[in-house]
Amino acid sequence: MPVSSSGSRVTLSEVARTAGVSVMTASYTYSTPSRVSAASREKVLAAAQLLGYPGPDPSARSLRRGTSGALGVVLGESLPYAFDDPQATRFLAGIADVCARHGLAMTILPTNGSTEDAQRIRAAAADGFVVWTTTDDDPVLDALAMTGRPVSIHGGPLRNEFGLIGIDDRAAARAVAEEGLRQSKRPAIVSFPLSKLRAETLALGPDPAEATFPVTRNRLLGFRDAITAAGFHWSRIPVGVCSTNSATESVRAAESLFSSGDRPDLILTMSDEQARGVLDAATQAGIQIPADLAVTGWDASASGQDRGLTTIEQDLRQQGAACAESVITGNRLFRSQPWRLLVGRTTR
Repeated sequence: MPVSSSGSRVTLSEVARTAGVSVMTASYTYSTPSRVSAASREKVLAAAQLLGYPGPDPSARSLRRGTSGALGVVLGESLPYAFDDPQATRFLAGIADVCARHGLAMTILPTNGSTEDAQRIRAAAADGFVVWTTTDDDPVLDALAMTGRPVSIHGGPLRNEFGLIGIDDRAAARAVAEEGLRQSKRPAIVSFPLSKLRAETLALGPDPAEATFPVTRNRLLGFRDAITAAGFHWSRIPVGVCSTNSATESVRAAESLFSSGDRPDLILTMSDEQARGVLDAATQAGIQIPADLAVTGWDASASGQDRGLTTIEQDLRQQGAACAESVITGNRLFRSQPWRLLVGRTTR
């Protein structure tokens, strides 16, 4: 560490004195060069080099400005999920695009429902937060509100003090379900988890209102809208609930549905990952797609498109970027993003 003749760290004041300029001019040389003449700037930089001054301490500058230079991403999943799940990866890439443009770091803060989650949020060195995957009753939301920093949530829940970015999941779910139901007599569903308990279960017509994950709830509502409009009784619809967005779990859910009394001729899923699991299970069971079983996905992933899935297309990278911009600018956006139905080979 460069030191002055007194043995202490070289300061900006000493650089200014050596350069023969004011401390403010020396400070502007580093923080706002456009406000300093070329001659003065050269004097300051020459004096800094002579004294071995490396520049202002970035941590001290952050303290003065009340900023950390980082954007926090609150992930309601395990940390590996951020890199294993293709949809999460696309969303995080959108945040990273914006952080790079603004010269910010990105800090991922995974939460697991423990009592330590709120403490971790309050202690996080972040100027604002983007939230991916949470429940209505998650105490992390109150902890985020207590920080007083800007927050944007993807997909819900809606809170007046936070921004909200996402698509109309209910409308999109109804649209993709209507496509799958065209010739169906025995529809079934593979679902995201209903609550933080993340129980892997098989149920008949669960009440969507009991799902505390807003995305799960709204997609169940959309599926129910289409199913009841087609003349089916929701209370008789089998729903395989997975604990995570996993093709492996979806295989198990599909196998359970296949072994139930009336094998379904349509399975609506909440992601392309889940749809891939259903397709794999169908192949293992010798079930023809779509002649014996129609399948729908969600997110229009590359792997889903390779298998010709009927799915919902949304731009998760753009949604991640919109969340990040909302936080950085301090504008609380309540914005519904575009989506569209893509009809593929997996429905009749």
